[in-house]
Amino acid sequence: MTRFNIRKRDGLARTGTFEPDITPGIKLPAATDTGVLFPSLAHAFNTNIPLPAPKSLIALYPPAIGEQPVSIHPQRENTAVSGDCVMVAGWHTAFANPRNFVEWLIQLKEKTPVDTAWYAPAAALPATVAILCYSGFDLFDYKAVDLRSAQGIFCTPTGEFPKDALESGICTCPGCLANDLKEHNRHALRQEIALVARYIEQGQLRELVESRCRMVADQVAILRHLDRQYLVLEQANPVGRAGIMRANSAESMQRAEVRRFAERLLSRYLPPKNADVAVLLPCSARKPYSLSQSHRRFQLAVGGRAHELIVTSPLGLVPRELETVYPAMHYDVPVTGYWDAEECAYIADIMTRYFRRHPYRRIIAHLEGGALKVAQMAAAACGITLEYSCTEHPTGTAELNALDAALAGERKVKDDRLHGMISYQFGADVDTRGVTLRGHYPEIYYSKGKAQIFSIDTTTGLLRPTFDGWAMIPEGYRVHIDDFIPEGDVLIPGVTRADPEIRDGDEVLVVGSKAMATGKAALPATDMARSRRGVAVRVRKIKKL
Repeated sequence: MTRFNIRKRDGLARTGTFEPDITPGIKLPAATDTGVLFPSLAHAFNTNIPLPAPKSLIALYPPAIGEQPVSIHPQRENTAVSGDCVMVAGWHTAFANPRNFVEWLIQLKEKTPVDTAWYAPAAALPATVAILCYSGFDLFDYKAVDLRSAQGIFCTPTGEFPKDALESGICTCPGCLANDLKEHNRHALRQEIALVARYIEQGQLRELVESRCRMVADQVAILRHLDRQYLVLEQANPVGRAGIMRANSAESMQRAEVRRFAERLLSRYLPPKNADVAVLLPCSARKPYSLSQSHRRFQLAVGGRAHELIVTSPLGLVPRELETVYPAMHYDVPVTGYWDAEECAYIADIMTRYFRRHPYRRIIAHLEGGALKVAQMAAAACGITLEYSCTEHPTGTAELNALDAALAGERKVKDDRLHGMISYQFGADVDTRGVTLRGHYPEIYYSKGKAQIFSIDTTTGLLRPTFDGWAMIPEGYRVHIDDFIPEGDVLIPGVTRADPEIRDGDEVLVVGSKAMATGKAALPATDMARSRRGVAVRVRKIKKL
């Protein structure tokens, strides 16, 4: 019996341990001698069928049953079960057609249990292993790098060179010091896998992949085709991460977290009920925006008389209430003052859809440069008229005075961050009358009467409801369990049903006949249903019924 224990997820990528029958467990991702790990590979048959082969051909060559790894194919019925290791023979050929790479990957992922380890034979090179792990592969061998060694090719994560690079000082690994090309190439693969594993643990593999893929056109194409599979990647990516989300390339605008923020803004978020005047403001390098000098001056000029909306790339539009919510507080972008045509079109579309959904009586643009351009594009698309308090130097004294004057006589907008955050995070329109904000950023919480109802997760900016807070959220984000009282984290076998909108990192309410619990989902609802082992909810507090 084999066992795959997932430690950390980062989109489709995972770290964990694989425990086969006859050898000690290994940490994944890893490169190893798979012939020792899986003795059945020596006599396996019907496994090396080309990936484009049709069903009619595949039916003539059924795989062996009951051996590890389990051979899978895009056109074959899948026999793998939870805990297995699955093998996709010939996957190295998929790089030649990025569109097929992604289509085959999605076909295989949809019919394979999520708690299986994935083996890509003869596919891993230092330059390919990052995109392979990002695609969900965990286990590799040395066949590809050994072939490069036989061909006299010196491998690095960013390119390949002739054998004489051993003496160039590019690398000083033991293989290079010994003038052993085979050992260098194996060492380079192991080192890159270790780096990938570290990035997965930090939740930043996307950033590594965006930088690594720049050297190979096929990998850039694979990343772009993967990004078009938004429904798949959105479910796989957590709702929040600690640390910085670096948006340094054009592909960053299409990553799942960025698109999810925009979709939730446009489908869930509810602005303050009495807000009929909006002010469009530029972003700032410091996050959250309110802590920057520029935004302190903006807020003094606005004086609470308008709904503040920050125009930014790549997120598009960030209401002031959501400035601490991931990824609004976590993103970092290269600042040049220039927004290219694709960037402008993407952000203008978000703004257009927002203003059509939430019409304001007045919209004042306090912007310059690219942000001003996209605001004008959105206004033209919506058929609305912008007012301008400046067209350059938004932090200038005269410009701030003009903003103050433009809002003269306007009534105060109710400052209700909790209402906006609940609508965005849980998709609920909650009555927050009588709720009091206590503490100081970032250690703040909300109470009603003497009862605390919400606190803020300081790493992600998301709300953490107490049992009293959950009572205000009528439905959704519930994980239903069997007839037992949890004594710690809720494991997958104990889950009977989970609301489909739940993602990794979401705050959830665990509901059972004998107990309730609050906690954080350890994986999305779809994976709870398709897995047989592991933690479903990391429990914070339990209440017996």
